Formats: sequence, C-alpha cells, structure tokens
Amino acid sequence: MKDIFEKDLSGEMVSPDEPGYEALIDDIFRTMETAQELSTVSIRDQKRVHELMGKILGKTLPESTTLLPPLYIDYGKPVNIGERCFIQQCCTFFGRGGIKIGNNVFIGPKVNLITINHDVNPDNRNATYGRRIVIEDKVWIGINSTILPGERIGYGAIVGAGSVVTKNVEPMTIVAGNPARVIKKIEL
Repeated sequence: MKDIFEKDLSGEMVSPDEPGYEALIDDIFRTMETAQELSTVSIRDQKRVHELMGKILGKTLPESTTLLPPLYIDYGKPVNIGERCFIQQCCTFFGRGGIKIGNNVFIGPKVNLITINHDVNPDNRNATYGRRIVIEDKVWIGINSTILPGERIGYGAIVGAGSVVTKNVEPMTIVAGNPARVIKKIEL
C-alpha cells in the first residue's frame, strides 16, 4: 500500500481525512518556511539562494541556474530544475504533482506553475490530486503566465505574457491568451 507521499506524487486523490496527511502538510509547511527565509536573501547572494533551494528541493540547484527571490513554493522535492535557467522573482510553484524544468529555460516574473487540483465533487472538495508539469529545454515563459496541471511546454516554445496554458504547447510554437492559443510557429 502506498503512503500518502507516494499517492500524492502518483496523481492519486489525497484527502485530509486519510492517515499521513498531517505529515504531508508538515513537510509542505517546512518547505514554505524555507521559502520565506529565501525571500529575505539578496538577489545578489546566489550562493545563499542555492543553499536554501537545495534545502527546498532536497537536491542541488545547478550552479549555472539563477533564481531571483522571492519564490513561493509549497513542495520542492518533486521539482527538478535544469542547467542555465533564469527564474525571475515572485513566481509560484505548486510542486506537489511534480515539475520538470529543462535546460536554458527563462521564466518571467509572477509565473505560476500549478500542479494541484481539487476534486470536482463538492462533498470531497478538500481532496486534491496532482499532475506533473514538464517544461522542455529553451522555453521562455512570459511574465504573469500560468501553466495548469499536467501540461507540457515543448522545446523552444514561447508562452506570451499573461497567458493561461490549459493544453500542451507544441515545440517551437508561440502561444498567448486565456486560454493560450497558437499565435505562430517559430521558423528559423
């Protein structure tokens, strides 16, 4: 039988009524407390940013990646961030469902990566389930965009500012709007 952490990461519904939920919430709160500490660190002190991100992620943030605090993150262990990424300030990562960020990814300020959703049944609305977000290499996500649970942003794609991504984005494509729609293919 899976424990609540395994159920959560596998995308199964988890509820505050089941055994282990308090341990999950405790781990989330610990992550959020570390993120609060991160928000007090100077953007110029990337050494300290990387130390705290290592604590949040449970693994090393690549030295070649720059992250500008604050970062609002609920759970970092299922989050993987690649090499040479640049993540602007005031982003929100709901990482419980898993987030994979490739190499050379630019993430603008106030971007939301949301992997968690609630049960549609109003009698069970406090239950949640996750869906992994994948952002492939060389993607650019514009300011104040939101990527919803389970979506994949393909290689080299651009998500325009203020967009809400509700469907997978094909490689080398520019999308924008709410919901995000294809604007054009990138031709090199």
